[in-house]
Amino acid sequence: MGQALPPWLERGLADLFPAGESADPDQSLAARLQQAAGAERPLRIKLGIDPTGSDIHLGHSILFRKLRAFQDAGHTAVLIIGDFTARIGDPSGKSATRVQLSAAEVDANADTYLAQLGLGQPPERALLDFTTPGRLEVRRNSEWLAGLDLPQVIELLATSTVGQMLAKEEFANRYGSGTPISLHEFLYPLLQGYDSVAVASDLELGGTDQKFNVAMGRDLQRHFGQRPQFGLLLPILPGLDGVQKMSKSLGNTVGLNEGALAMYSKLEKVPDAVADDYLTLLTDLDPAHGRSNPRERQKALALAITASRHGLEAASAAQADAANLVAGEMKAPSVPEASLAAIPFPAKAFHLLSSLGLCASSSEARRQIQGGGVRLDGEKLTDLTLEFSAASELEGKVLQLGKKTFVRLVP
Repeated sequence: MGQALPPWLERGLADLFPAGESADPDQSLAARLQQAAGAERPLRIKLGIDPTGSDIHLGHSILFRKLRAFQDAGHTAVLIIGDFTARIGDPSGKSATRVQLSAAEVDANADTYLAQLGLGQPPERALLDFTTPGRLEVRRNSEWLAGLDLPQVIELLATSTVGQMLAKEEFANRYGSGTPISLHEFLYPLLQGYDSVAVASDLELGGTDQKFNVAMGRDLQRHFGQRPQFGLLLPILPGLDGVQKMSKSLGNTVGLNEGALAMYSKLEKVPDAVADDYLTLLTDLDPAHGRSNPRERQKALALAITASRHGLEAASAAQADAANLVAGEMKAPSVPEASLAAIPFPAKAFHLLSSLGLCASSSEARRQIQGGGVRLDGEKLTDLTLEFSAASELEGKVLQLGKKTFVRLVP
């Protein structure tokens, strides 16, 4: 029997491969960890991210939290910015070919990602430790992928078959439905797998939708004579609706850049059915915490997650302000501000909502007003014809959308 994994590593674990219980450090992660400790050689923990957007949400942060746990245990996090692979786009979870991004778009997104992960921040407030020597390598895969010549690309292609590629669920579904698959999409798992060779990864982190890509890295390491990495997969976080995965396109996310009040207000409404997931994957609290009192449990997880991003003092203030706002007290100091400067007056109420970015469109804003989900300083707005003649009518007031979004209107 092999040794047990440490609790910090097991927490939230969805899949580990290989997962042998022998003393073989190529089959047992516990044995690999023990071997590394004996040799005083930290493991190299790979996490690749393709900067295809500008925002990171809490669903993404699960993997970074685990990567930080490895850092805190003395290992080296190898964060790969997929500036080359992002221009192809990961086909995982996609039912159609992704739009290819320009190099400039990818670079801009990468900069925002690093800022959100904590670049330039003290380790105690950052999602990743950027400052402790030996704890982090940030690499861009254009370093090795941009220089591959045609014979090297052919060698990579020769390591896999069309049958293996079609075993990937997304490719199989698209092939079966007659949806086109571009040949360059087959390159993505191979290039992503080659990243593991380039950085000599001991272990790769990924979501459960990334198993094919992580396994490809193991195959390529064998092909190039390296010791194969372990694959450690974590669950996909449900969104605020408690049903579908957290996704910006579904509007059920909490962004890392959101203010303390907005973050807390959203999280204290997390459905009971997914509270265990949020506690396990986004906090260090016992997942059984507060099960006898679901409302207090929601508050506890909201406070813990908000504190991890903004500090306990700001999170506690947000908790108090959220309670005051729900009770109709509009003087809460931590309400984020929204400027009226760019709003052309006179302005209809529904136009105000869309122009401030609280609703995706004027049509959605009309639906929110009709559904009774909009308040101004606690008073419900129901008249679709309501018009404000000047910004002075609104300055200093709190505009509320649903139970989670509050902004104070300023000049």
